[in-house]
Amino acid sequence: MRWFRRRQQEDVPPDPRTPWPHQEVPDDPAAAARRFWERWFELLPETNAALGDREPQRVENELAAAVAALHPELHFSLERGQKAIYALVVTGQEDPGLRPFTDAWKAEAPEDDAIWEFHDSVPPVPDPSEVTVNLGEHRVALADVRVAVQVNDGMVDVAVHHPKFAELGPEARSAMTFLPLDAALGERLAGERLRRVETAEDEPADSMSLLELRDLVRGLDGNVGGPD
Repeated sequence: MRWFRRRQQEDVPPDPRTPWPHQEVPDDPAAAARRFWERWFELLPETNAALGDREPQRVENELAAAVAALHPELHFSLERGQKAIYALVVTGQEDPGLRPFTDAWKAEAPEDDAIWEFHDSVPPVPDPSEVTVNLGEHRVALADVRVAVQVNDGMVDVAVHHPKFAELGPEARSAMTFLPLDAALGERLAGERLRRVETAEDEPADSMSLLELRDLVRGLDGNVGGPD
């Protein structure tokens, strides 16, 4: 997964004496969403061609500008789709202040088709046990993640363990604590149901796999089958 934000022109660091221009937040999320989709369809032929050539960087700046015009704090990514060939994900990373903009964006989105699907939060991967994450010299298989779970009042506390944690530095270990949870649950469900998240250097007793965690948390929502 590669997240994009608008880059500074030609990646040249700004003069520290020159403040970065402030970008206004639109007053009307719905109008901003409509402008985004107008721009999306203008860029769509070029976007499809760039992805077909495996060169998403050709459209990165144009798409980043379109997303920033919707709201400058939003993130986006171009993904392999779950049902379609490609997916466009625009997310506020569960910031409540950004939800009106992602809600409006999703409401104005075209219907998913065979080529494109659209998500207003990072979706779960179909099977996290098939995912391997490259962290420097380390290859970390999510199939080896084990999670200890406590459920209280519909909220879930988790401790995440991986056998390679002892080999990882603090930042990589932190990333590998949260990344498997988003992969298993998706950003929105993780944000709604997970309360305390800890790193476990030793495998906890009575731990479960990521797929078992998914079933448990979806069951709390009465959504055992997962998202449509």
